[in-house]
Amino acid sequence: MKTTNKVELAGYVGIAPEVKELSNGSKLANFSIATHESYKNKKGEWEDVTTWHYVSMWNKTAEKAILSIKKGSRVQITGKLVSRSYTDKQGNKRTVVEVVATSFEMMEAAA
Repeated sequence: MKTTNKVELAGYVGIAPEVKELSNGSKLANFSIATHESYKNKKGEWEDVTTWHYVSMWNKTAEKAILSIKKGSRVQITGKLVSRSYTDKQGNKRTVVEVVATSFEMMEAAA
């Protein structure tokens, strides 16, 4: 049975991509996007929820991102979910779930 790890998100960029060039010549862009959801709670009242997603892009995708993605841009990304663990400066183990984007599309801002 085939399985798939594919994510598509459309949201607003929280900070402009930060790009790092690694010692092996690879480029990495990191930024976050916010998605919004509205639903009715048990009392019948509308509630809004904002979720922040960490996004990473590599090499050519990262190079394109720094040219067009800005804070506040509306963007749609496609990629896969990746989780990684690390130990912070205080010695605590942390786990991060991020979207490693393979492509993106700029969207017009909502009216």
